[in-house]
Order: sequence, then structure tokens, then C-alpha cells
Amino acid sequence: MTLTQTEIKMWEKSKKKDPTKMSDDEINRKYEKGEKRILAEIGREKLPSFAASLKESQYMEMNTRPFFQRRERWDETKKSLLIESFLMNIPIPPIILYEKDYNSYEVMDGQQRITAIQDFYDNTLILQNLEVWPELNGKTYNNLPKKIKAGIDRRSISTITLITESTDDPEEAFFLKQLAFERINTGGVNLSRQEVRNCLFYNKFNELLLELSANPIFAKAWGIPIDNEKERNTNTLYKKMEDAELVLRFFALRNIDNFRGQLENFLDLYMQKSANFSEEDIDLLRTIFLETINLASDIYNDNLFQPYGAKRDRAYKAYYDAVMVGFSNYLDQSDLLRQKKEQVIEETKQLLKNNPGLFTGQGKNKGDLEKRISLFQEMLKKIIEE
Repeated sequence: MTLTQTEIKMWEKSKKKDPTKMSDDEINRKYEKGEKRILAEIGREKLPSFAASLKESQYMEMNTRPFFQRRERWDETKKSLLIESFLMNIPIPPIILYEKDYNSYEVMDGQQRITAIQDFYDNTLILQNLEVWPELNGKTYNNLPKKIKAGIDRRSISTITLITESTDDPEEAFFLKQLAFERINTGGVNLSRQEVRNCLFYNKFNELLLELSANPIFAKAWGIPIDNEKERNTNTLYKKMEDAELVLRFFALRNIDNFRGQLENFLDLYMQKSANFSEEDIDLLRTIFLETINLASDIYNDNLFQPYGAKRDRAYKAYYDAVMVGFSNYLDQSDLLRQKKEQVIEETKQLLKNNPGLFTGQGKNKGDLEKRISLFQEMLKKIIEE
């Protein structure tokens, strides 16, 4: 198993007192110290001033995030209707910010609203399909009638800023941040777990997940169009960022000996710990993924991640886990495995036949995950040693 130096060290456990065994006095002292508490500030700013502040390079992290929160973007009509709502003084949900440093914020909820306001005041938004003020269709901010422009400029946007949590434990801080996001998100559409991770843990490792999810072999195996943007944007896996989550699954399950809790929680934990990855770690992880998927593709070709004998000809996550993690453990034997391609295929068919359902999704607990990966690795080891 090839792990980065950071992966090897990041599972070291710190001793913590069992919270279920605390006395009432200890619980009271914990509360008085402000532990596990989010501090919040509420603000309100006129739209022109808010739009101007967005031009400050360090003010909001969203300006440098092409895939922030959701891949699905508001079209010009939705942006226009937001501006019409401001004109009509319809209450707009507040934007939720997270203060990552003094006067520097990450957007937790409201990126689409922010983008609409920014485009409007930059004169790149041409109003269209307005329902109450159709007379304004085709206009930008600069060529609006004087009184209409003044009316919109008087409107304000509310913000709720979450201040850095009162904890010295980075893992606990991320947990509180995630919990706050999930409970206050007001986007109207439930975010997938990976969309939440993309919002909360945006770092070099998250960028790597997005980069690798666009790998042509990977995208083809999961039926994600890469040459047709319109079709790609309607693909369910792509829209909900489940493709990026699949890449995350591979990296996380290589560390299955440290698996804890439910799979989703373990993926969250791996994302939290990814903040410590160095450039060297990122480069090594990229190499491991690419070499692994190239090897798997050379063996299985068009059947990549599609279990032989399955009821439907499609990729299965459970089988993908076993194939990717299994092959990643034998990259030093990749040439031999390619030479024994036909034997690998026949042994794979027998493995699937002997374990009906196991590789097509039955069982999601740690034991099932370990069994799938272990059986596949044992199969490869047997082939290599023959």
C-alpha cells in the first residue's frame, strides 16, 4: 500500500475524555468556557456597497472558486428575477458567511445571490423574463431609468457571519463548521454530501478531486459526458458532485484500517485531514490515482467497474471500491497483471459468482467494505504469485 507521509501520520489519535462520563459540574464548566459554540454576527449592507466590497481580493473566497458549492449555476432569468425582487422589496434570505480570517470570508450559503448582484453591478447581467417589470427587459444596471436605479440602490442584503469556533481542535472546528452549514443552509435545493464538503473543505486536495473526476477514462466508466457541456450539466452524478465523491472514496478507502463510523462520516474525516496535505502529497496521490485507473482500464476495458454477471450493464460503486483499492496495492506489479489480463478477468468472474450481491451494493458497513477489498486483493495476490 502506497500512502503519503501525511496519510501515515494523520490517523494518530489524541486522547479525549468520554463526554458521556462527564459530571454535571464538568458539563457546566464546559458550557461556561464556550466550548462547541458558534459565534455569529448579523449585518446589513446597501447593494452598491456590498457589490463594491466583492472586488476586494481577500474579502470573499468565492471569487476564486469556479466550482464552489454547486456546479449547477443560476441562468440569466433567475438572476434577473432576484434583481426584480430587490426592486419590489421582497425579503431575500440572508447570505451566510464564515470568517476564516479577520475580514476574510468563505461563502457558506448564498453564492448564487452574490454572483447575481455582482453581475448586475458589473453591467454584465442583461435583465430578461421579468414578471412584474417586463419594461426593464434588455436593460443593464447602467441604462436603467434613474428612479428605478435609485430604488434598487436603496435596497440592502443581510449577512450572517459565523466567527471562528471556540475550540483549539481543528477536527472539532471543521465538525462545528459543517454542522452549522448543514443546519442553516437556505439554498432551496438540498445539497449532496459532496457539495457540502466542496463548500467547507476547499483546498488543494479538493481541487485534485475535481481534476481527477474529469479524467476521460473515469468519466466514461461512469457515463459522464466530457465533450458536451449541456449533457454533462444534466448528468446526475456530475450535478451532485458524486463523481468527485467517488474519487474521494478511492483515496479514503486506501486507509480502511482507520475506518470509523459510517462511510459518509469517514469521508468527511478524510476531507478534514486533507487540509494538511503538502504539494508532494497531492502529486503522489494524483500519480497513484492515474496509474491505478489506467491499469484497471487496460484490464477490463469497456467493462470497467461493471461487474460481470450483474443484472444491469453499469458501473457499481461497491465494485469500483474493490477494483481501485485492490489494484492500487499492486502498482509495482502492473506489467505482470497486464500480461495476465485474461486470467485476471476469469478470476474476477469467478469471484463475483462466488459472492453474489457483495460487489453490487449489498452491505455498506465497515465489514462489507473490508471484505470486498480484501477478497479482490487476495485474488490479485494469488495471480501474481502463481
